[in-house]
Amino acid sequence: MAETETALRTLARNVRAARTRAGLSLDELGQRAKVSKGALVGLEKAQGNPNFATLVRLADTLGVSVSTLMEGPSEARVRVVTADAVMPLWKGERGSEARLMLTTSGPAPVEVWRWRLEPGEEYPSHPHQAGVVETVSVTSGCMVLVVDGTEHPVEAGQTATFDGDAAHTYRGAGIEACHLIMTVHLPPGPASAS
Repeated sequence: MAETETALRTLARNVRAARTRAGLSLDELGQRAKVSKGALVGLEKAQGNPNFATLVRLADTLGVSVSTLMEGPSEARVRVVTADAVMPLWKGERGSEARLMLTTSGPAPVEVWRWRLEPGEEYPSHPHQAGVVETVSVTSGCMVLVVDGTEHPVEAGQTATFDGDAAHTYRGAGIEACHLIMTVHLPPGPASAS
């Protein structure tokens, strides 16, 4: 329980700091990210339990990575992160999951994710801000990547990339779990008003 409270306090501090850097009021951030002002007030007070989609919309709007909103300050030049040390940010009903392993620093950060997709289970993602590019590299099994309604099979040993500003879905395919590494390349700077 104490770990969850610490994570909520870190998230609250990071959202407030990113919002302040972007020069946005709670109302402006809420309108741009499509999150209610009440939810934002609660979030900045370390209350509530925001879902993965809310975190992605806030990060996109603020022009930062999801992990930037969730991580404390970096303590070393080299970070080594094991998958079991990171809580899944999404879990499917059949056992699928997504773990945000880390985000690189710099003006155009890259998020590194580990995904497991069980056969037939899918995760639909809303379009991200313009300039976001996603790459999926399947290490075992197979998946179907759906971008703008078009299906693209991706098998072990294959990598696909696409502009993340389109509707997209990740679906497990075949008879065994699909394991993949996803990178999300974020454009520099905060998102502009839409």
